[in-house]
Amino acid sequence: MTATMIELDDGAQLRTWTAGSVMPRRFPVVMVHGGPGVPDYLAPVADIIDDLCLIHRYDQRGTGGSPWEGEHTIARHVHDLALLLDAWRHDQVVLLGHSFGTNMASYFLLAHPKRVAGMIQIAGPFLDPWREADQAAQRARRTDEQQARLDELDAIESRTDAEEIEYLTLSWLTDHADRARAWDWALAAARTLRPINYVMNSQINAAKKADPLESHVDELREHLPPGAVIIGGGGDSRPADALRRLGSRLNCEAIIIPNAGHHPWLEAPDEFGAALRAAVERQTQRAG
Repeated sequence: MTATMIELDDGAQLRTWTAGSVMPRRFPVVMVHGGPGVPDYLAPVADIIDDLCLIHRYDQRGTGGSPWEGEHTIARHVHDLALLLDAWRHDQVVLLGHSFGTNMASYFLLAHPKRVAGMIQIAGPFLDPWREADQAAQRARRTDEQQARLDELDAIESRTDAEEIEYLTLSWLTDHADRARAWDWALAAARTLRPINYVMNSQINAAKKADPLESHVDELREHLPPGAVIIGGGGDSRPADALRRLGSRLNCEAIIIPNAGHHPWLEAPDEFGAALRAAVERQTQRAG
């Protein structure tokens, strides 16, 4: 794996990683991490497929090793990804998004359909109605004491580092279907993905509401590459039925892995790995 800083047209520098090998008859895969406001965490997913193709990952501007301050817009982040493809000298790629990254990959497809040879969406995108079911599942997965502590921490304007770790752990433990390991997985993420860019989170979430993917489903279906797939976890707090409905609307296969949560590579590595590798082998294949 090689780490490289790439400078964009406005001077921002993004931290990127490249793994795998160039395959003459295969498109590269570009991974788009979730958040918004956290750095990349998809290295374990890249490890599953690094023998199949070339793989790129990156920290979105304002996160991790890509420090930046300014206004965050969907258009700016879509443009960033286009500039990265140029820097990597790829005319077309297979996009792999996770969580919020599935939204960003979808917005990129809408803006640059000719540059997307394939789409693999993991744990998203979730289009309304889904939030009420997610909130109910989250509440059911926290004890009364955990919920009370989360609410207490949420009300603190400036949390200490220890309080932030606890806050994120309490926020993220509901992502996991395996309740015995949920706390440890959430704690590990809370310790490694700080600091959260809450400004980016607020601005991008507001932008998503202003231009929701729900209003672009017909256009997405028109541009979606053949063989695109959605992979979700049946044990995610977010309702798997929402992914099935979207798959039906997009004429896209939706694979729901039982007993897996929002990060299916953690809870169902064998099933997820098989589904991901099959999707990558199918979609990275160049014609001719």
